Amino acid sequence: MTPTDASAQPWADAVRLARQVPPIRDFPAVDALLASFDALVARHPGLASSRRIGTSRLGEPIPMVSIGHGRRQHLMFAGVHPNEPVGFRTLEHLARLLCEDDALRERLDATWHLVPCIDPDGTRLNEGWFAEPTSRTEYARRFYRPAPDEQVEWTFPFAHKDAWFDAVLPETQALMRVIDELRPDLMVSLHNSEMGGVYYYLTEAIPGAVEALHAVPAALGLPLDTGEAESPSVRPHAPGVYRSMAMADQYDYLESLGLDAAAFVGGDSSAAYAARHGTLTLVAELPYWSHPAAGDTTPTATSYRDAVAAKAAGLLDLGEALGGILAEAADDLTIRSPFLRASEAFIPLIASMGEHERDRAARPEADRPATAAEVFSNADVVHSFRLRNGCVLLRALDAEVTAGVATVRVRRLRQRLARIVDGWAAEADRVEGLATLDIARLVGVQLGATLAMARCLVDNDTR
Repeated sequence: MTPTDASAQPWADAVRLARQVPPIRDFPAVDALLASFDALVARHPGLASSRRIGTSRLGEPIPMVSIGHGRRQHLMFAGVHPNEPVGFRTLEHLARLLCEDDALRERLDATWHLVPCIDPDGTRLNEGWFAEPTSRTEYARRFYRPAPDEQVEWTFPFAHKDAWFDAVLPETQALMRVIDELRPDLMVSLHNSEMGGVYYYLTEAIPGAVEALHAVPAALGLPLDTGEAESPSVRPHAPGVYRSMAMADQYDYLESLGLDAAAFVGGDSSAAYAARHGTLTLVAELPYWSHPAAGDTTPTATSYRDAVAAKAAGLLDLGEALGGILAEAADDLTIRSPFLRASEAFIPLIASMGEHERDRAARPEADRPATAAEVFSNADVVHSFRLRNGCVLLRALDAEVTAGVATVRVRRLRQRLARIVDGWAAEADRVEGLATLDIARLVGVQLGATLAMARCLVDNDTR
Protein backbone atom coordinates (compact mmCIF):
# COMPACT_ATOMS: atom_id res chain seq x y z
CA MET A 1 0.00 0.00 0.00
CA THR A 2 1.31 3.43 -0.89
CA PRO A 3 0.91 6.43 1.42
CA THR A 4 -1.73 7.90 -0.92
CA ASP A 5 -3.86 4.78 -0.45
CA ALA A 6 -4.28 5.39 3.28
CA SER A 7 -6.82 8.18 2.99
CA ALA A 8 -9.08 5.93 0.92
CA GLN A 9 -9.15 3.09 3.46
CA PRO A 10 -12.28 2.41 5.57
CA TRP A 11 -10.27 3.10 8.73
CA ALA A 12 -9.04 6.52 7.50
CA ASP A 13 -11.70 8.28 9.58
CA ALA A 14 -10.52 6.46 12.71
CA VAL A 15 -6.94 7.55 12.02
CA ARG A 16 -8.05 11.14 11.48
CA LEU A 17 -9.90 11.23 14.81
CA ALA A 18 -6.98 9.53 16.58
CA ARG A 19 -4.71 12.35 15.44
CA GLN A 20 -7.08 14.99 16.79
CA VAL A 21 -6.87 14.07 20.47
CA PRO A 22 -5.90 17.29 22.29
CA PRO A 23 -2.89 17.52 24.64
CA ILE A 24 -3.20 15.55 27.89
CA ARG A 25 -0.72 15.82 30.75
CA ASP A 26 -2.13 13.57 33.47
CA PHE A 27 -4.68 10.95 34.47
CA PRO A 28 -7.84 11.67 36.46
CA ALA A 29 -8.49 10.46 39.99
CA VAL A 30 -11.64 8.37 40.41
CA ASP A 31 -13.80 11.21 41.78
CA ALA A 32 -12.82 13.58 38.96
CA LEU A 33 -13.37 10.88 36.32
CA LEU A 34 -16.87 10.04 37.52
CA ALA A 35 -17.75 13.73 37.90
CA SER A 36 -16.78 14.33 34.26
CA PHE A 37 -19.20 11.63 33.10
CA ASP A 38 -21.97 12.97 35.34
CA ALA A 39 -21.50 16.39 33.73
CA LEU A 40 -21.54 14.87 30.23
CA VAL A 41 -24.84 13.08 30.87
CA ALA A 42 -26.33 16.29 32.27
CA ARG A 43 -25.31 18.19 29.11
CA HIS A 44 -26.80 15.62 26.73
CA PRO A 45 -30.18 14.43 28.05
CA GLY A 46 -31.90 11.98 25.76
CA LEU A 47 -28.63 11.03 24.09
CA ALA A 48 -26.56 9.95 27.11
CA SER A 49 -27.78 8.18 30.24
CA SER A 50 -26.19 6.62 33.30
CA ARG A 51 -27.12 3.67 35.48
CA ARG A 52 -25.49 1.72 38.27
CA ILE A 53 -24.33 -1.75 37.22
CA GLY A 54 -22.69 -2.94 40.43
CA THR A 55 -20.81 -2.19 43.63
CA SER A 56 -17.12 -2.42 44.45
CA ARG A 57 -15.81 -4.57 47.27
CA LEU A 58 -15.47 -1.44 49.44
CA GLY A 59 -19.01 -0.33 48.69
CA GLU A 60 -18.55 2.18 45.85
CA PRO A 61 -21.28 2.32 43.18
CA ILE A 62 -20.05 1.43 39.68
CA PRO A 63 -21.83 3.42 36.93
CA MET A 64 -22.15 2.76 33.21
CA VAL A 65 -22.89 5.53 30.71
CA SER A 66 -24.77 4.69 27.49
CA ILE A 67 -24.63 6.96 24.44
CA GLY A 68 -26.67 6.79 21.25
CA HIS A 69 -29.43 4.54 19.94
CA GLY A 70 -27.70 2.50 17.23
CA ARG A 71 -28.36 -1.10 16.22
CA ARG A 72 -25.11 -2.62 17.41
CA GLN A 73 -24.11 -2.81 21.07
CA HIS A 74 -20.55 -1.79 21.93
CA LEU A 75 -19.20 -2.20 25.47
CA MET A 76 -16.02 -0.59 26.81
CA PHE A 77 -14.57 -0.51 30.32
CA ALA A 78 -11.50 1.09 31.89
CA GLY A 79 -9.57 0.52 35.10
CA VAL A 80 -9.73 -3.24 34.68
CA HIS A 81 -6.14 -3.20 35.97
CA PRO A 82 -5.96 -0.19 38.28
CA ASN A 83 -2.37 0.72 37.36
CA GLU A 84 -3.47 1.20 33.73
CA PRO A 85 -5.30 4.56 33.54
CA VAL A 86 -4.84 5.47 29.86
CA GLY A 87 -8.34 4.11 29.27
CA PHE A 88 -9.86 6.71 31.61
CA ARG A 89 -8.82 9.48 29.24
CA THR A 90 -9.80 7.39 26.22
CA LEU A 91 -13.35 6.94 27.48
CA GLU A 92 -13.63 10.63 28.42
CA HIS A 93 -12.57 11.68 24.93
CA LEU A 94 -14.69 9.07 23.13
CA ALA A 95 -17.78 9.96 25.17
CA ARG A 96 -17.48 13.64 24.24
CA LEU A 97 -16.86 12.74 20.61
CA LEU A 98 -19.91 10.49 20.41
CA CYS A 99 -22.14 13.11 22.02
CA GLU A 100 -20.95 15.89 19.72
CA ASP A 101 -20.52 14.09 16.36
CA ASP A 102 -23.91 12.98 15.04
CA ALA A 103 -22.41 11.79 11.76
CA LEU A 104 -19.94 9.49 13.53
CA ARG A 105 -22.71 7.87 15.54
CA GLU A 106 -24.76 7.39 12.38
CA ARG A 107 -21.86 5.85 10.44
CA LEU A 108 -21.11 3.31 13.15
CA ASP A 109 -24.79 2.58 13.95
CA ALA A 110 -24.10 1.57 17.57
CA THR A 111 -25.19 2.21 21.11
CA TRP A 112 -22.04 2.70 23.17
CA HIS A 113 -21.92 1.51 26.77
CA LEU A 114 -18.94 2.93 28.71
CA VAL A 115 -17.88 1.89 32.21
CA PRO A 116 -15.49 4.69 33.30
CA CYS A 117 -13.83 2.71 36.13
CA ILE A 118 -14.61 -0.91 36.92
CA ASP A 119 -12.18 -1.11 39.90
CA PRO A 120 -12.38 2.16 41.84
CA ASP A 121 -10.91 0.60 45.01
CA GLY A 122 -7.68 -0.48 43.32
CA THR A 123 -7.46 2.69 41.24
CA ARG A 124 -7.42 4.88 44.35
CA LEU A 125 -4.23 3.08 45.44
CA ASN A 126 -2.49 4.29 42.27
CA GLU A 127 -3.65 7.90 42.31
CA GLY A 128 -0.39 9.08 43.89
CA TRP A 129 1.37 9.04 40.50
CA PHE A 130 -1.50 10.11 38.21
CA ALA A 131 -0.67 13.83 38.33
CA GLU A 132 2.94 13.39 37.13
CA PRO A 133 3.12 10.18 35.06
CA THR A 134 6.57 10.72 33.58
CA SER A 135 9.16 9.03 35.81
CA ARG A 136 9.28 5.25 35.67
CA THR A 137 10.78 4.93 39.12
CA GLU A 138 8.37 7.37 40.76
CA TYR A 139 5.52 5.50 39.11
CA ALA A 140 6.81 2.30 40.69
CA ARG A 141 7.04 3.83 44.16
CA ARG A 142 3.29 4.60 44.10
CA PHE A 143 2.32 1.51 42.12
CA TYR A 144 -0.32 -1.04 43.05
CA ARG A 145 -1.57 -4.07 41.14
CA PRO A 146 -3.97 -6.48 42.83
CA ALA A 147 -3.21 -10.11 43.47
CA PRO A 148 -4.42 -12.27 40.54
CA ASP A 149 -7.56 -13.41 42.36
CA GLU A 150 -8.43 -9.74 43.01
CA GLN A 151 -8.10 -8.60 39.37
CA VAL A 152 -11.34 -7.91 37.54
CA GLU A 153 -9.94 -8.99 34.18
CA TRP A 154 -8.85 -12.42 35.40
CA THR A 155 -11.67 -13.49 37.73
CA PHE A 156 -14.27 -14.67 35.23
CA PRO A 157 -15.46 -18.27 35.73
CA PHE A 158 -13.11 -20.94 34.44
CA ALA A 159 -13.27 -24.73 34.17
CA HIS A 160 -10.75 -26.69 32.12
CA LYS A 161 -9.38 -30.17 32.76
CA ASP A 162 -8.28 -30.16 36.43
CA ALA A 163 -8.72 -26.40 36.94
CA TRP A 164 -11.79 -24.76 38.40
CA PHE A 165 -12.39 -21.13 39.35
CA ASP A 166 -15.61 -19.57 40.60
CA ALA A 167 -14.43 -16.98 43.15
CA VAL A 168 -15.88 -14.20 41.02
CA LEU A 169 -15.45 -10.64 42.32
CA PRO A 170 -18.44 -8.27 42.68
CA GLU A 171 -16.92 -6.03 40.00
CA THR A 172 -16.53 -9.01 37.67
CA GLN A 173 -20.12 -10.04 38.37
CA ALA A 174 -21.20 -6.56 37.31
CA LEU A 175 -19.44 -7.01 33.95
CA MET A 176 -20.86 -10.51 33.51
CA ARG A 177 -24.39 -9.20 33.96
CA VAL A 178 -23.81 -6.40 31.45
CA ILE A 179 -22.18 -8.72 28.91
CA ASP A 180 -25.05 -11.20 29.15
CA GLU A 181 -27.63 -8.40 28.91
CA LEU A 182 -26.07 -6.57 25.96
CA ARG A 183 -24.56 -9.51 24.08
CA PRO A 184 -22.11 -6.93 22.69
CA ASP A 185 -21.03 -6.89 19.08
CA LEU A 186 -17.76 -5.20 20.08
CA MET A 187 -16.14 -5.20 23.50
CA VAL A 188 -13.00 -3.23 24.34
CA SER A 189 -11.18 -3.91 27.60
CA LEU A 190 -8.90 -0.90 28.08
CA HIS A 191 -5.43 -1.87 29.23
CA ASN A 192 -1.95 -0.49 28.88
CA SER A 193 1.55 -1.78 29.40
CA GLU A 194 4.63 0.01 30.74
CA MET A 195 7.48 -0.25 28.28
CA GLY A 196 8.03 -0.96 24.59
CA GLY A 197 5.59 -0.42 21.75
CA VAL A 198 1.95 -0.91 20.80
CA TYR A 199 0.41 -4.37 20.60
CA TYR A 200 -3.10 -5.77 20.58
CA TYR A 201 -5.20 -8.76 21.50
CA LEU A 202 -8.10 -9.57 19.18
CA THR A 203 -10.48 -12.52 19.34
CA GLU A 204 -10.90 -12.72 15.57
CA ALA A 205 -8.93 -11.16 12.72
CA ILE A 206 -11.97 -10.08 10.71
CA PRO A 207 -11.25 -8.60 7.25
CA GLY A 208 -9.47 -5.27 7.48
CA ALA A 209 -8.78 -5.50 11.22
CA VAL A 210 -5.04 -6.20 11.18
CA GLU A 211 -4.36 -3.54 8.54
CA ALA A 212 -6.29 -0.98 10.57
CA LEU A 213 -4.60 -1.91 13.85
CA HIS A 214 -1.20 -1.51 12.20
CA ALA A 215 -2.16 1.80 10.58
CA VAL A 216 -3.32 3.57 13.75
CA PRO A 217 -0.03 3.58 15.72
CA ALA A 218 1.95 4.18 12.52
CA ALA A 219 -0.08 7.33 11.88
CA LEU A 220 0.73 8.53 15.40
CA GLY A 221 4.43 7.76 15.16
CA LEU A 222 4.38 4.87 17.63
CA PRO A 223 6.12 1.53 16.94
CA LEU A 224 4.53 -1.88 17.11
CA ASP A 225 6.01 -4.01 19.86
CA THR A 226 7.64 -7.00 18.20
CA GLY A 227 9.52 -8.20 21.27
CA GLU A 228 8.68 -11.03 23.60
CA ALA A 229 4.97 -11.84 23.98
CA GLU A 230 3.48 -11.70 27.49
CA SER A 231 3.28 -15.49 27.53
CA PRO A 232 4.69 -18.22 25.29
CA SER A 233 1.11 -19.54 25.06
CA VAL A 234 -0.02 -16.47 23.11
CA ARG A 235 -0.42 -16.97 19.35
CA PRO A 236 -0.15 -14.15 16.79
CA HIS A 237 -2.62 -13.09 14.13
CA ALA A 238 0.11 -10.83 12.73
CA PRO A 239 3.11 -8.85 14.08
CA GLY A 240 1.94 -6.98 17.17
CA VAL A 241 -1.60 -8.43 16.92
CA TYR A 242 -2.22 -11.51 19.07
CA ARG A 243 -5.13 -13.85 19.60
CA SER A 244 -6.93 -12.92 22.81
CA MET A 245 -5.40 -14.46 25.90
CA ALA A 246 -7.43 -17.33 27.37
CA MET A 247 -6.64 -19.30 30.49
CA ALA A 248 -7.22 -22.62 28.69
CA ASP A 249 -4.30 -21.84 26.38
CA GLN A 250 -2.09 -20.99 29.34
CA TYR A 251 -3.14 -24.21 31.08
CA ASP A 252 -2.31 -26.33 28.04
CA TYR A 253 1.06 -24.63 27.62
CA LEU A 254 2.04 -25.23 31.26
CA GLU A 255 0.82 -28.80 31.01
CA SER A 256 3.06 -29.29 27.94
CA LEU A 257 6.02 -28.38 30.15
CA GLY A 258 5.14 -31.21 32.51
CA LEU A 259 3.86 -28.85 35.21
CA ASP A 260 0.80 -29.10 37.42
CA ALA A 261 -1.03 -26.47 35.38
CA ALA A 262 -4.01 -26.27 37.72
CA ALA A 263 -1.73 -24.89 40.44
CA PHE A 264 -0.72 -21.91 38.29
CA VAL A 265 -3.95 -20.74 36.69
CA GLY A 266 -6.93 -18.85 38.08
CA GLY A 267 -9.95 -17.21 36.52
CA ASP A 268 -10.57 -16.52 32.86
CA SER A 269 -10.63 -13.25 30.90
CA SER A 270 -13.47 -10.99 29.87
CA ALA A 271 -12.80 -11.92 26.23
CA ALA A 272 -13.21 -15.61 26.97
CA TYR A 273 -16.48 -14.94 28.80
CA ALA A 274 -17.93 -12.73 26.05
CA ALA A 275 -17.02 -15.28 23.38
CA ARG A 276 -20.26 -17.14 24.19
CA HIS A 277 -22.11 -14.27 22.51
CA GLY A 278 -19.87 -14.13 19.43
CA THR A 279 -18.42 -10.84 20.63
CA LEU A 280 -15.41 -9.32 18.88
CA THR A 281 -13.10 -8.30 21.73
CA LEU A 282 -10.18 -5.90 21.39
CA VAL A 283 -7.44 -5.05 23.85
CA ALA A 284 -5.06 -2.26 22.82
CA GLU A 285 -1.87 -2.40 24.89
CA LEU A 286 0.37 0.65 24.79
CA PRO A 287 3.27 1.77 26.97
CA TYR A 288 4.00 4.81 29.10
CA TRP A 289 7.63 4.63 28.01
CA SER A 290 9.26 3.41 24.83
CA HIS A 291 12.69 2.49 23.55
CA PRO A 292 14.15 2.40 20.02
CA ALA A 293 14.60 -1.38 20.30
CA ALA A 294 10.90 -2.06 20.91
CA GLY A 295 10.11 -2.56 17.24
CA ASP A 296 13.58 -3.55 16.01
CA THR A 297 13.53 -7.01 14.45
CA THR A 298 17.22 -6.91 13.47
CA PRO A 299 19.06 -10.10 14.52
CA THR A 300 21.75 -9.52 17.14
CA ALA A 301 24.91 -11.32 18.25
CA THR A 302 23.03 -12.44 21.39
CA SER A 303 21.37 -15.83 21.16
CA TYR A 304 17.71 -16.11 22.09
CA ARG A 305 18.76 -18.81 24.55
CA ASP A 306 21.06 -16.38 26.37
CA ALA A 307 18.47 -13.59 26.40
CA VAL A 308 15.86 -15.85 28.01
CA ALA A 309 18.39 -17.44 30.36
CA ALA A 310 19.49 -14.00 31.60
CA LYS A 311 15.86 -13.10 32.29
CA ALA A 312 15.36 -16.38 34.12
CA ALA A 313 18.40 -15.74 36.32
CA GLY A 314 17.21 -12.23 37.12
CA LEU A 315 13.74 -13.43 38.07
CA LEU A 316 15.10 -16.22 40.25
CA ASP A 317 17.36 -13.76 42.08
CA LEU A 318 14.45 -11.36 42.49
CA GLY A 319 12.15 -14.05 43.86
CA GLU A 320 14.82 -15.08 46.36
CA ALA A 321 15.49 -11.49 47.51
CA LEU A 322 11.86 -10.48 47.98
CA GLY A 323 10.80 -13.89 49.22
CA GLY A 324 13.47 -13.76 51.94
CA ILE A 325 12.32 -10.37 53.22
CA LEU A 326 8.66 -11.38 53.15
CA ALA A 327 9.40 -14.61 55.03
CA GLU A 328 11.43 -12.77 57.69
CA ALA A 329 8.67 -10.23 58.23
CA ALA A 330 5.71 -12.62 58.06
CA ASP A 331 5.28 -13.37 61.76
CA ASP A 332 5.33 -9.66 62.66
CA LEU A 333 2.90 -8.38 60.00
CA THR A 334 -0.50 -7.45 61.41
CA ILE A 335 -2.23 -5.49 58.60
CA ARG A 336 -3.76 -7.53 55.77
CA SER A 337 -3.42 -4.65 53.32
CA PRO A 338 -3.95 -5.01 49.57
CA PHE A 339 -0.18 -4.51 49.24
CA LEU A 340 0.56 -7.49 51.48
CA ARG A 341 -1.97 -9.69 49.68
CA ALA A 342 -0.42 -8.75 46.34
CA SER A 343 3.09 -9.46 47.62
CA GLU A 344 2.10 -12.85 48.99
CA ALA A 345 0.60 -13.74 45.62
CA PHE A 346 3.17 -12.35 43.20
CA ILE A 347 6.51 -13.03 44.90
CA PRO A 348 6.21 -16.85 44.74
CA LEU A 349 5.08 -16.52 41.12
CA ILE A 350 8.27 -14.63 40.24
CA ALA A 351 10.39 -17.61 41.25
CA SER A 352 8.10 -20.00 39.35
CA MET A 353 8.30 -17.80 36.28
CA GLY A 354 12.10 -17.82 36.54
CA GLU A 355 12.10 -21.61 36.61
CA HIS A 356 9.77 -21.78 33.59
CA GLU A 357 11.97 -19.38 31.63
CA ARG A 358 15.11 -21.31 32.55
CA ASP A 359 13.51 -24.48 31.18
CA ARG A 360 12.36 -22.64 28.04
CA ALA A 361 15.88 -21.35 27.41
CA ALA A 362 17.12 -24.95 27.31
CA ARG A 363 14.73 -25.96 24.53
CA PRO A 364 16.21 -26.57 21.04
CA GLU A 365 14.10 -23.83 19.42
CA ALA A 366 15.88 -21.24 21.59
CA ASP A 367 19.10 -21.86 19.64
CA ARG A 368 18.82 -18.89 17.26
CA PRO A 369 19.85 -15.23 17.18
CA ALA A 370 17.62 -12.94 19.24
CA THR A 371 16.28 -9.78 17.65
CA ALA A 372 17.06 -6.43 19.21
CA ALA A 373 13.44 -6.23 20.40
CA GLU A 374 13.69 -9.64 22.08
CA VAL A 375 16.94 -8.77 23.83
CA PHE A 376 15.48 -5.53 25.15
CA SER A 377 12.08 -6.90 26.18
CA ASN A 378 13.54 -9.90 28.01
CA ALA A 379 15.95 -7.69 29.96
CA ASP A 380 13.27 -5.13 30.72
CA VAL A 381 10.97 -7.72 32.31
CA VAL A 382 13.52 -7.98 35.12
CA HIS A 383 13.65 -4.19 35.60
CA SER A 384 9.85 -4.00 35.62
CA PHE A 385 9.31 -6.87 38.05
CA ARG A 386 11.98 -5.55 40.41
CA LEU A 387 10.45 -2.09 40.60
CA ARG A 388 6.82 -3.14 40.72
CA ASN A 389 7.07 -5.97 43.22
CA GLY A 390 9.77 -4.40 45.34
CA CYS A 391 7.75 -1.22 45.76
CA VAL A 392 4.48 -3.04 46.51
CA LEU A 393 6.22 -5.01 49.27
CA LEU A 394 7.71 -1.74 50.51
CA ARG A 395 4.19 -0.26 50.69
CA ALA A 396 3.07 -3.32 52.70
CA LEU A 397 5.83 -2.69 55.24
CA ASP A 398 5.11 1.05 55.22
CA ALA A 399 1.52 0.30 56.22
CA GLU A 400 2.83 -1.23 59.45
CA VAL A 401 5.09 1.76 60.07
CA THR A 402 2.38 4.34 59.34
CA ALA A 403 -0.11 2.58 61.61
CA GLY A 404 2.45 2.59 64.43
CA VAL A 405 2.50 -1.19 64.82
CA ALA A 406 5.81 -2.04 63.11
CA THR A 407 8.16 -4.13 65.21
CA VAL A 408 11.90 -3.52 65.24
CA ARG A 409 12.34 -6.39 62.80
CA VAL A 410 9.79 -4.93 60.35
CA ARG A 411 11.45 -1.50 60.54
CA ARG A 412 14.87 -2.99 59.84
CA LEU A 413 13.55 -5.06 56.95
CA ARG A 414 11.84 -1.98 55.58
CA GLN A 415 15.16 -0.10 55.64
CA ARG A 416 16.94 -3.00 53.94
CA LEU A 417 14.31 -3.27 51.22
CA ALA A 418 14.34 0.49 50.63
CA ARG A 419 18.10 0.34 49.94
CA ILE A 420 17.63 -2.59 47.55
CA VAL A 421 14.82 -0.81 45.70
CA ASP A 422 16.94 2.34 45.43
CA GLY A 423 19.65 0.27 43.75
CA TRP A 424 17.20 -1.30 41.32
CA ALA A 425 15.75 2.11 40.51
CA ALA A 426 19.20 3.51 39.79
CA GLU A 427 19.98 0.56 37.51
CA ALA A 428 16.69 1.01 35.64
CA ASP A 429 17.35 4.74 35.28
CA ARG A 430 20.67 3.98 33.58
CA VAL A 431 18.95 2.30 30.63
CA GLU A 432 19.62 4.66 27.73
CA GLY A 433 17.13 5.66 25.09
CA LEU A 434 13.95 5.60 27.16
CA ALA A 435 11.31 8.12 26.13
CA THR A 436 8.12 9.13 27.94
CA LEU A 437 5.28 8.90 25.44
CA ASP A 438 2.73 11.63 24.93
CA ILE A 439 -0.54 10.62 26.62
CA ALA A 440 -2.60 12.10 23.78
CA ARG A 441 -0.97 9.70 21.33
CA LEU A 442 -1.66 6.75 23.64
CA VAL A 443 -5.29 7.77 23.92
CA GLY A 444 -5.30 8.22 20.15
CA VAL A 445 -4.23 4.61 19.63
CA GLN A 446 -6.99 3.23 21.86
CA LEU A 447 -9.54 5.58 20.33
CA GLY A 448 -8.48 4.92 16.74
CA ALA A 449 -8.25 1.16 17.20
CA THR A 450 -11.73 1.06 18.76
CA LEU A 451 -13.33 3.15 16.03
CA ALA A 452 -11.53 1.12 13.36
CA MET A 453 -12.92 -2.15 14.76
CA ALA A 454 -16.40 -0.62 14.94
CA ARG A 455 -16.05 0.37 11.29
CA CYS A 456 -14.82 -3.13 10.36
CA LEU A 457 -18.00 -4.57 11.85
CA VAL A 458 -20.06 -2.18 9.74
CA ASP A 459 -18.16 -3.04 6.58
CA ASN A 460 -18.26 -6.78 7.15
CA ASP A 461 -21.83 -6.68 8.49
CA THR A 462 -21.07 -9.86 10.40
CA ARG A 463 -22.67 -8.80 13.66
